[in-house]
Amino acid sequence: MTRLLIVEDNPELVGCLYAFLEPLGYVLDDARDGLTGLRMATENSYDAVLLDVRLPQLDGLALCRRLRQEFQNPVPVLMLTAQASIDDLVRGLAEGADGYLVKPFSLQELHARIHAMVRRAQCRLVQGSLVWEDLIVDTQLPQAWRQGQRISLTPTTHKLLLCLMRTAPAVVKKQEMAYLLWGDSPPPSDALRTHIHDLRQQIDKNFRSHLIKTMHGIGWSLGDGQKAESSS
Repeated sequence: MTRLLIVEDNPELVGCLYAFLEPLGYVLDDARDGLTGLRMATENSYDAVLLDVRLPQLDGLALCRRLRQEFQNPVPVLMLTAQASIDDLVRGLAEGADGYLVKPFSLQELHARIHAMVRRAQCRLVQGSLVWEDLIVDTQLPQAWRQGQRISLTPTTHKLLLCLMRTAPAVVKKQEMAYLLWGDSPPPSDALRTHIHDLRQQIDKNFRSHLIKTMHGIGWSLGDGQKAESSS
C-alpha cells in the first residue's frame, strides 16, 4: 500500500488523480493550499508527495524548502507545474524536489514516476539516514559512514552530499548545486568545484572505489563505486 499526499488547488485535476490512482491501490490525501499541505506532510507519514508549484498561501517551492530544511523530511516530492522554464526546474530541484512533471502530463508517466521514486526512497532511507552503496549519511548532522568508518563533513559538503544522495543515480547539474549553496548570487570564482573537491576528499580519497562521478560540463552524480573517478 502506497500512501500519497496531493497538494494541488485545481479540483478537476485532483479528481482526475483520485479516479486514476485509487483503483491502482494508492491511498490518497489532498490539500488545496500550501500551508495545509505542509502541515499534513509533517504530521503524517507519506510515501510520496505530488506538489503543485503555484499554490495559495505558500507556494510549492517554499513548501518543499521548508519540508527539507526546517523539518528535515526526506519524503519524495514530485512537483507538478505548468511552467517549463529551466529556472523553475533548477529552483525546484535545488529546494529538494526529486523530479518535475509538466502539465498536461500522461497519467501513465505519473504512475511510473511515483513508483520509481517510492522504490528508490525505500532503499535509501534507514532510520533518519540516507544510504547509497556502502555510504550512509545522517540527514541532520554533518556526518557520514563508509565501510564502517565515520566521516566528519562540513556543513557545505553535507548539504551537497544530501543533494547527490536524494537525486542518485541521476546527475545534479552545476546550476542546481550553485543555487543550493548561494541562491541567486553565486560567487564569481570556481568555488563550486572547490567544494566538490573537498567532498571527494572526505568520502572517496581513502577508499579503493570512488562514488562521486563527473559528467563533464554538466554536473555530478553518485555512481556504483565500481570504477574510480578522480577528476572534479
